[in-house]
Amino acid sequence: MRPSAAATKSGRYPERLALDGYRLRNDKWPVKTTPATVPVWAILVTLSGLFPRVAAARELTDRVRTIHVPAVSKVVKAQRGADGTIHLLFDADDGPRYASSRDGGATFSPPIAVVDAATQKPGLKFSGADLAVGQDGRVHVALANNAWQLKLPQEEWSLYYTSLAPGAMTFSPVRNLNRKPSEGFSIAADGRGAVTVGFLSDKLFVMTSRDNGGTFTASAELDPAWNPCNCCTTSVAYGSDGCLALLYREETNNERDMYVVVWDQRHDGRPARTRVSGTSWRIAACPMTYFTISPTDTGYVVAWPTKGQVYFARLDHDGRVLPPGEIETPGTTGMRQGLVALSAADGTTLVAWKNQEALGWQVYDRNGRPQGATGSAASPGSGAAGVVLPDGKYVLFP
Repeated sequence: MRPSAAATKSGRYPERLALDGYRLRNDKWPVKTTPATVPVWAILVTLSGLFPRVAAARELTDRVRTIHVPAVSKVVKAQRGADGTIHLLFDADDGPRYASSRDGGATFSPPIAVVDAATQKPGLKFSGADLAVGQDGRVHVALANNAWQLKLPQEEWSLYYTSLAPGAMTFSPVRNLNRKPSEGFSIAADGRGAVTVGFLSDKLFVMTSRDNGGTFTASAELDPAWNPCNCCTTSVAYGSDGCLALLYREETNNERDMYVVVWDQRHDGRPARTRVSGTSWRIAACPMTYFTISPTDTGYVVAWPTKGQVYFARLDHDGRVLPPGEIETPGTTGMRQGLVALSAADGTTLVAWKNQEALGWQVYDRNGRPQGATGSAASPGSGAAGVVLPDGKYVLFP
């Protein structure tokens, strides 16, 4: 990831914000000893009220499981398909890899290369940007590379795409989709053959396919008045109502607020945006943050950092923030660190955050109240990935 050519040439980003000193926080339970003079019956009454709470906390804690997949590190994205298959995108030393599981994460297929050999050039390194599962289980992957570091032609500083057809053992040849300096790549797919990629090139752009990624429309700027934070990213998802939602950070007047854009592509609707962050962040430098949006039965759930603190909110199908509004988590994160936000059918939400090669998480009930203890696990790289299983349990891939 890097500034676009236009931004670099103009000196638009003369400095970068150093987000340091962040660390995970865990709640500490006070321990108080019981005096020996307290009657035994009082202790038993106290414990009888405590056991149900302990059982409930354990049940919620048990809802989150971490799986370290053999031969997999630096996980980028995980998504569960309509048939239950878990699809996993991760980066390896020699390029992005893909693996899948058909048994809820108990076992995974041997990893396969995402980038075909013909696309490789000396010194050229690809990395996974995002993954989406579409119609019939086709896997779509957005890719970035280091062409700008090699001083290759600027049309190669761009968004790349490949897909894995149902039943196929190799990905399709990698294609250069937009042929211009860009970054902040994200991808979404629905069950009807639509695929949309989002990206930043000084402004906010999308490209859409209606034939499972066979062809894409030309780059389309969503609204010239919108001014995205160009060294952050985008995150896109198709909602259960068929509309596309795109999450991004605005930079107008150096106010780095989070917005969601909802677009009814099927009926040629006009993209409309809504501010979702409640805590303002005014700063004269791009914070270079990552954030995420995922669909729910009632709309979407989004998570993002503000001043290093992780927040989340639930949205309706139109992108409006649902009560109780923005919720501050115990998580902190730094520059270009991954986030996960997932909701189960019962209304619970898991928020997970990456910070200094550690993955932390917290479960919330349908009213936005934290449930159980904050969890954490060692996790290499900067990505964060997870899925929800049919039984409402969450799986994270550190």
